[in-house]
Amino acid sequence: MKSRFLSALLFMLLMVSCKQKTIDYLAESKTDKDARMEWWREARFGMFIHWGLYAVPAGEWKGQKNHAEWIRESAQIPLEEYSKFVGQFNPVKFNADDWVKLAKDAGMKYIVITSKHHDGFGMFNSKQTDFDIMSTPFKRDVMKELSKACEKQGMTFCFYHSIMDWHNDNYLPRRSWEKTRSTEGADFDKYRSYLKSQLKELLTHYGKIGVLWFDGEWENTWTSEYGKDLYNYVRNLQPGIIINNRVTVGRSGMAGMTGEGEFSGDFGTPEQEIPATGVPGADWESCMTMNDHWGYNKNDKNFKSSTEILRMLADIASKGGNYLLNIGPTADGVFPQESIDRLKEIGKWMKTNGEAIYSTHASPFKNLPWGRCTQKKMTGSTRLYLHVFDWPTNQKLLVPGLGNKVIRAYMLSDANQEEMPVSTESGGITIQVPAQAPDIINSIIVLDIEGDPAIYDAPEIKASAEIFLDQTEITIAKNETLSEIRYTLDGSMPSVTSAVYTTPVKVSATTTITAVCFKDGKIMSGNTTLTVSKVTPVPGRTLPQVKPGLVFKLYHGDWDKVPDYNGLTPNLSGIATDLSLANKAADEKFSIDYQGFINIPADGIYTLSLNSDDGSLLYLGEKLAIDNDGLHGPTTKSADLALGKGLHSIRISYFEKSGGNCLELKWKTGNGKSEPIPASALFYYR
Repeated sequence: MKSRFLSALLFMLLMVSCKQKTIDYLAESKTDKDARMEWWREARFGMFIHWGLYAVPAGEWKGQKNHAEWIRESAQIPLEEYSKFVGQFNPVKFNADDWVKLAKDAGMKYIVITSKHHDGFGMFNSKQTDFDIMSTPFKRDVMKELSKACEKQGMTFCFYHSIMDWHNDNYLPRRSWEKTRSTEGADFDKYRSYLKSQLKELLTHYGKIGVLWFDGEWENTWTSEYGKDLYNYVRNLQPGIIINNRVTVGRSGMAGMTGEGEFSGDFGTPEQEIPATGVPGADWESCMTMNDHWGYNKNDKNFKSSTEILRMLADIASKGGNYLLNIGPTADGVFPQESIDRLKEIGKWMKTNGEAIYSTHASPFKNLPWGRCTQKKMTGSTRLYLHVFDWPTNQKLLVPGLGNKVIRAYMLSDANQEEMPVSTESGGITIQVPAQAPDIINSIIVLDIEGDPAIYDAPEIKASAEIFLDQTEITIAKNETLSEIRYTLDGSMPSVTSAVYTTPVKVSATTTITAVCFKDGKIMSGNTTLTVSKVTPVPGRTLPQVKPGLVFKLYHGDWDKVPDYNGLTPNLSGIATDLSLANKAADEKFSIDYQGFINIPADGIYTLSLNSDDGSLLYLGEKLAIDNDGLHGPTTKSADLALGKGLHSIRISYFEKSGGNCLELKWKTGNGKSEPIPASALFYYR
């Protein structure tokens, strides 16, 4: 009787559990998100680890030595050949405690490791496939061992997991070179189910996971709706987990940030770069390799120096971001010695100066000539951490534009916190510093100030373009309301008697305008200078026999930049009415060259903008007007040109290696709206 009662009770509990409502975490409040993100925002520094079967060939295949984690794709290795690495992967030197200790001693707060990269090989014990680490001679779940080591040492454990999968038969598309691998019977919905099943394993068998770092979302089979669904699926398994923006589409190439207004996960992911001005109002993390590859490449000895890495860390923290620094372990299961050496040097600096990184906020300064700044809010005051890369030879460090009363200044490395003399100067405050820098990499000065930072930035001078034909209008702006702007039009430094800016300045000759912020007769900011030049437009031509469209030639090939077309035979040629062929010609590995004329309707200054993925070049006449070349995601570059009414010869060269296709040319005049150049403005001559 008792047994039947317990069985009935368990059944009822199971039914209640099954009917539990799935929570829509896309509607999460800002307060709840802030609480969830708190540890990550405080951490600032993490270790990325790319480790998998690709460590076996160590970057080398058939004489080519520049491969790494993409080797199956970059070397075009058939699936059956690549699978042979499973029997060769035996990392007998792997020790989870050693790895975690190296990260912890380097001052890192979390570890993100590849549970599965694009090759589809699982670095964990998966019941969904035999293509995992339990099928190797090693037969140990390294993810389980790392999870336990992180828990023991107080490190947050995180997973990288690829949405793309070159091994699973249901994943689409196939690689373009896999001519004999049929897609018959492939079902992407089944693949999505497989992906979720593996994620459920990772999120239910390895304890609390801090971050799920997705990648491989850029192929056209993955959609925004799939991304939202996967985000909610993961959050319902571990509600407190943090998920990057690569769970969905819309990322702007290596810049790593998702388009405005689109669902973007919890943080952006700039790759191999640091945003020039940070990303105000957004969470972001720059991921970078320690050398030139993510996975292990035995021939790659181009390691960043400890100085470069630590200054990158300071730069990223000063812009409000996190730094995820990558290691590529060997097939034996150890970090390269060069990585170990740098981790130890980084740890030495962090032990003394970590306070200036952890739990800090972005700098209140737009830029500092000698280094960077991070800050922390205190009770009634603010603590500024001045990261000094270039130590002043005159022992005077000027902190430009700072208008607050200073409480004290001292070296962070000084256990006695001996105060350094501070004086108020024109344009900021000056700190009297020792003759020698305490640390040649990055010396930290602590500067405590009353209240929130009051920064008098140098004024911002704007014109619609730096060239004009007859007359142009110049505007000047500042970031606060306490000062006044004074300016000159001859390039000289403004004084207390110079003109006060109140309305836009109109000029009709080449002019150099310089502006400074003043308060109570004293200079409070640095100066800004802009030269606008009066020019004559390049005259247009009249050609009576032109016809609508552009001549194009399309080439198939694998390039990393726009090729030299001399000696190449086009695979296709003809007349195009617009640039859309570049977006439709092929999925990848092609180049297209357009030539013809653009008809300029009236004399003026035209801003031409060239957007492409991958690289592109724009020539006006014989002159290279826009260089947007190289491997990258959707990227826009612009140029201001003085063009006369009539026809101007134009050439647009574009190549696509992999990923999405994108080529677009826009124009605008003055402060007008940038719009695609219409087909009616394009001509060719025969």
